[in-house]
Formats: sequence, structure tokens, C-alpha cells
Amino acid sequence: MRLNPVDGLLHLYMKALKSMDKRKSGLEHLRPGEAKSILLVSSTAIGDTLLSTPAIRAVRKSYPKAKIIAHLNKKNMELFENNPNIDGIIPYYGGYRRFFQTVREFRRHSFDLALIFHGNEPQATPMCYLSGARFIIKVPNNGKFSFLLSNQSLVIPADPMRHAIETRLKVAELALCRVDDKRMELPIDKKDEASLDGFLKEHKIGRDEILIGIQPGASTVSRMWFKDRYIELGRRILDNYPAIKIVITGSPAEKGLCESIGKALGARTVVAAGRVRLKETAPLIRRLNLFITCDTGPMHIAIAWKTPIVGLFAVAEPQGTGPYYDKEIHRVIKKPRVCDPCVSKRCEYQKCMEAITVDEVYSVVKDRLDTFLKSRVSK
Repeated sequence: MRLNPVDGLLHLYMKALKSMDKRKSGLEHLRPGEAKSILLVSSTAIGDTLLSTPAIRAVRKSYPKAKIIAHLNKKNMELFENNPNIDGIIPYYGGYRRFFQTVREFRRHSFDLALIFHGNEPQATPMCYLSGARFIIKVPNNGKFSFLLSNQSLVIPADPMRHAIETRLKVAELALCRVDDKRMELPIDKKDEASLDGFLKEHKIGRDEILIGIQPGASTVSRMWFKDRYIELGRRILDNYPAIKIVITGSPAEKGLCESIGKALGARTVVAAGRVRLKETAPLIRRLNLFITCDTGPMHIAIAWKTPIVGLFAVAEPQGTGPYYDKEIHRVIKKPRVCDPCVSKRCEYQKCMEAITVDEVYSVVKDRLDTFLKSRVSK
């Protein structure tokens, strides 16, 4: 991690503060019964926070009387407002925006313990330390600010082949939490479900209709498949399965892309991007019979609600961020990266995704649909 001048100053300041800190903050001094207030950090994307929910649940079960506050990304925190395992949310605004304001809010809660499941650095670890928390735990723990951590003596580096749920659960285990459930959790509010029903009714979609979801957007270009291939795939599905309708999901920023695909596919296609609120996305994805997506937040929503996916991977590793359970209902297509080293977020053209053909994806989709339709007839 290259440090810009602000990062460098923060690093020096943290070094100075830590050198004067006489508290015993190693894991050997952690006593669960003494932690009355806990900060949980998962301040990045939707999928990253969903992957944290098994660990969040483990913390609640192991610290039932503690006040548990989550530090979540302001852009998507509404999706987790009704999580039963947290008592409140402090928003993350990105980078150094409202850095000191957030630290002041942290300090107001007098945290004893801070667990970093997934957070942007170099802000996350220093902010937890500045909160006043005596114990701070994070995995991986080999970064520039690892000297602030309670688990610094046992180095656990990042591993793209270790599933992200396991990484977050490791943080919970280091905090002496018992882990007995590894499923993600995303409660759905009845009013959001009712609002979604209104959207579907408006587009003449009944409860018994077979719906295929397509998520063409992703967090980076490197993770995206191609617009023309989604169109060709959609046409094949609609031509061969006349009873099926397609729902195209996406964020408001992806509305233009989704609408262009929807226009090309015609009347049996509904574009939800920019028309369905974030909190209505979960009941929508739960309603789908199959979801075609790359490595995205909506993919994790589908996995959380047992909606079968066809996942398209190249840059990302499905062993790290793909389906972790219910693998019998999901299908993943994985192609190798073609650039060495992979530029990931700086990718301007996803060459590796070219290896995923329409024929290959349609073959998997057809297998899934035929299996589903046969089971439906047998019932």
C-alpha cells in the first residue's frame, strides 16, 4: 500500500500514540464478559457486508448483553438497518470524508472492542484505535497499521482462495466467539416486499410467473461480462422458453446499460434498475427462479435467499467470494485471468471475460431451467 502524504502523517501520528499507550491490549488479555460496547466494521460494498453477517451474528450470540454498533457504508447501510444483531449504525462516508466527525461519534460509545471484518484502509484501523477501543482485531493483519491490532503477533495474510466468510469468522473466533452458523443473513421488511409487489403488478408479473434475473453491471469493468452477450443470451432464453420473463437488475448508475439491454430484448423484459429501491432489491431477487450475474452484491443477496445463480467469474475467485453453501443449486463459470499481473480495478477492457461464451452460459442456464421446469411439473 503506497502512502500519500496524508496517509504518511496519519501513520506517524498513530506510531506516536501507540508508543505512549500502556494498556494491555493483546488477545491474551481479552475477557468477553468485560466487553460492554463493541464496534463492528464492514464499511465497503453490499456483498462485502453480507459476507460479514455470519460473523456479526456470532458476535451477538457470544456477547448477548453488549451494545453492538456497526460501521457501514452510507450508500448501502439501509439494507442492513433491520439486522437483528446490531443496535445501531454509524455511517462511513468514504476515504477521509468526515473522518474526525466519525471518530467523535465512535468515542461517544466508549467501545471496548473493535472488530474489522472488511474496511477501507488506511482509515479503518486508525479510526478504530482513535475510538478508544482497547482491543482491535482484523484479518488479514499484515498491513501498515497492524501494530495497532491486538492480534498482531499471529500474522494471517490475505488469501484469495480462502472464502471471505471464513476470513470474517476468523476475526470473530479471535474475539472468542463461538461460530455455529455460516449462512448470510438479510431480513426483508414486509413494507418493502409489499412495495416490490406493487412494482411487479404494475408490469403485469404474477406470482406464478417464471422469472430469470440478469445483472449486467458490476463494481468494476474487470468483473463485467459484455452487453452484446447478455442480449444474445436473453434472446435465446426468450425464444426457447415462451413462458419465461426476464428482469434486469442494477443500480441507478447502471440504468442506462440495463435499459439498452431491455430494449433489445423486447416486451417480455422488465428493467428494475433505477426503478426499484435498494431495500426492494432483496425481495425482488428472492422472487427470481434463476439469477445470471458476475461477482456482485446482488449475487450475494441471491445466495443469502437461496435463489439459484449462474455466476460468471474471471478476475474474482469463486473460492473466495462465490457460493459458500447450497452449492448444489448454484453454477459457477470460471475462466483464468489473462493479464499478469491483473490490474483489477484499473482494468479498461475485461479481456479475460471474453473466454466466457454465450453458448457456455446458455448451456448452463438451459440445464438449470429444464431441471426447474421438470420439478415444477412433478409437483
